[in-house]
Amino acid sequence: MTYQRILLKLSGEALMGELAYGIDPMIVQGIAEEVLEVVSMGVQVAIVVGGGNIFRGVKGASAGMDRATADYIGMIATVMNAMTLQDSLERAGVPTRVQTAIEMKEVAEPYIRRRAIRHLEKQRVVIFGAGSGNPFFTTDTTAALRAAEINADVVFKATKVDGVYDSDPNKNPNAQRFNTLTYAHVLTQDLKVMDSTAIALCKDNNIPIVVFDLSVRGNIRRAVMEEPIGTVVGGSCEIS
Repeated sequence: MTYQRILLKLSGEALMGELAYGIDPMIVQGIAEEVLEVVSMGVQVAIVVGGGNIFRGVKGASAGMDRATADYIGMIATVMNAMTLQDSLERAGVPTRVQTAIEMKEVAEPYIRRRAIRHLEKQRVVIFGAGSGNPFFTTDTTAALRAAEINADVVFKATKVDGVYDSDPNKNPNAQRFNTLTYAHVLTQDLKVMDSTAIALCKDNNIPIVVFDLSVRGNIRRAVMEEPIGTVVGGSCEIS
């Protein structure tokens, strides 16, 4: 395996399944079982989870709420998701730690880089909550930042689509999927893989990004094994 330490980025929406709001326990259980599979292979796993299934800061701001306040509320929502994911993982037999960028020591550890790396070395899954602790930054950016800090080999962006397309496949039936992309093409074409700050961070630190469909069972293991799924974004990639 090329990837020994991975950063898995989960959106809050990925935890909803077909629900309109909140968390689908069966979806979370399925994710936990897939993470258990790759941990059993000896892979070190860190997770950044979003909070859009509960509260999205941008929407709160667009409704008139102060943007910084809205973003802090969104960060708290990510901690709720992190704790839910922790519970499912530990019931599946995976040791975990939740670390948060905003201190809430009664329920989680504060984020400390060296401690996070030590947990990973002991085969504990580390779940990062509360984003980066700063408003105006997305959890995509947090994923890229944490990946760089813990020296992750790759960022896995688990989504509801099977890769990156040249246009929205839900709106354009002729949309074409890319197998590989460069960071520069993603940025210049504004392909919405992750936000531009996250892409730039991955580019500067030469961290590849693999975008794949989380709903297909076994895709996390396939991504770890570098099977040809989804879209790979990297410095040495060509556009195909």
